[in-house]
Amino acid sequence: MSEPVLIMGAVAYAPKVVTIWEGFKAFFAKNGLPFDYVLYSNYERQVQAQFDGTLHLAWNSPLAWVRADRIARSRGQQVQAVAMRDTDCDLRSAIVVRADSPIQTLADLRGKTVGMGALDSPQATLIPLDHLRTEGLVKPRDFLLRYFDVLGGKHGDHIGGERDAAVALMAGEVDACCLIDGNHLAFGLDGTLPSGSTRVIARTGAYDHCNFTTSPGAPAEPIERFVSLLMAMRWDDPQVRPLLELEGLREWRAGRTSGYALLERAVDDENFYSRDGAILNPDYRY
Repeated sequence: MSEPVLIMGAVAYAPKVVTIWEGFKAFFAKNGLPFDYVLYSNYERQVQAQFDGTLHLAWNSPLAWVRADRIARSRGQQVQAVAMRDTDCDLRSAIVVRADSPIQTLADLRGKTVGMGALDSPQATLIPLDHLRTEGLVKPRDFLLRYFDVLGGKHGDHIGGERDAAVALMAGEVDACCLIDGNHLAFGLDGTLPSGSTRVIARTGAYDHCNFTTSPGAPAEPIERFVSLLMAMRWDDPQVRPLLELEGLREWRAGRTSGYALLERAVDDENFYSRDGAILNPDYRY
């Protein structure tokens, strides 16, 4: 009798996703772990598949983790964050203005237009909105919000909304924009935000990004082998390094959930998901 195959879900936010998981599939097979993956067009359907027996685990965005955890708790079940990248930990988002803008502080955003990413982006929308709220700035009372809502359901992983917001900032269409620190740097390097053209007026608190989330009742032994193989991957291994580079990390770390507090609060404040994981935002399309 053949060994059961461990099935993982991932969202196809870019063509490279196929290359990434084909590479990991070959890696796991070489190391004796039967593994396959299923690609989804959006995280909402992927999370749902974690509760119908389709998937043993999923490579989830932080927002997908929040929803999976809420669904599980409401059913008396449990999901676990078992692994994440080193680059998923302690991230921050920036609120950025043009260098020549008169805006100096968050208080100066009153009456202004703030550009954000996709409606479902933790890094460019939900967490920045939470930060503004803690500083006394609430949409639409205190500022106008312009979403750059592209590729719904992919939870901002495509970064397209952030890039569109940055372009709008340079064109003078918005007074400020929100984006993750890493993309602020990347857009400076690729010319979207030319060197010296912007100023950061605030940064959010630290938060975590993606994790491998187990499904309720997932087989323990294959999951343990999966995590062990991840943790054994080394940057200096020439066979492994291309996979790590594609997935944007240097090492895998044990999963943690302490870095999702800001997003949990934002999800509630923005009425994005209910406590049992139901989608509440009537404008959300995926």
